[in-house]
Amino acid sequence: MSDATDPWLIVGLGNPGPEYAANRHNVGFMVADLLAERIGGKFKRAQKAQAQVVEGRMGPPGPENRRVILARPMSYMNLSGGPVTALRDFYRVPTDHIVAIHDELDIDYGALRLKLGGGDNGHNGLKSMTKAMGADYHRVRFGIGRPPGRMQVADFVLKDFSSAERKELGYLVDRAADSVECLLAEGLERAQSAYNS
Repeated sequence: MSDATDPWLIVGLGNPGPEYAANRHNVGFMVADLLAERIGGKFKRAQKAQAQVVEGRMGPPGPENRRVILARPMSYMNLSGGPVTALRDFYRVPTDHIVAIHDELDIDYGALRLKLGGGDNGHNGLKSMTKAMGADYHRVRFGIGRPPGRMQVADFVLKDFSSAERKELGYLVDRAADSVECLLAEGLERAQSAYNS
């Protein structure tokens, strides 16, 4: 069982490489980048995993201040479980102190849902993580909506956000980062009531 002194591993899911940087599938990376900026860190290559990491502290001074490892797996989305498990083991993070930030097709664009455990809903990054270490980790689900018309899901998630979506994207990424900070400082129920939409 975890306690307040255990570190948190915050994982932004996405694909490495500039050609994927602005894709809907990479919104997890976008939120992780903002969180890294907030704690004043820069991503660097992890020693023990195929990932980039930033170590630091998050939250107000005092008992709510948490030790965090922010991570971006560099293995491509479908293989996220390996790097995340390696980081979990290296930093000795309890599974319930892991947070995966990811795109979610079944939620309207920009809406957030935070939860602990559950299925993968066809998301290959979550599928890989759950296969590697079980399902008892937190998720911050960032809604991207369903593909229009007959567009294939794989094509939709690997496309950049539309110009209309990009107008709000900065605000929405900011709100998702806020929800992660709230989860760590105040717990899941408080974060859900403040941010779930």
